[in-house]
Amino acid sequence: CLDQDGKVHEFDSTWRTEDCDDCSCSRGGIGCCANYMRPVDYDEEKCESIFNKETCSYKVVEKDDHSKECPVHSWVG
Repeated sequence: CLDQDGKVHEFDSTWRTEDCDDCSCSRGGIGCCANYMRPVDYDEEKCESIFNKETCSYKVVEKDDHSKECPVHSWVG
C-alpha cells in the first residue's frame, strides 16, 4: 500500500500517522481512523480545546488561564 505521504507499507501492517490516525494496509487498500476522542460539549465561549500530538489527546482549558481545565460533557471519536 502507498500512503498519502508516498511511503510503502506491507500488507497486514499497521502504523500511526503524525496526525494521530491509526492506519492499516490490506489487499483491499488502506484504512485509517482517528484514535482519539474530540470534545464537543463544553463552554466554548469561556474555554478552548487544545490537541497534543505527542499524547494524541485533547485538553479543554480556560481561554484566559490554560492551567484551569474545563468540564467536558460529551466526547466523540
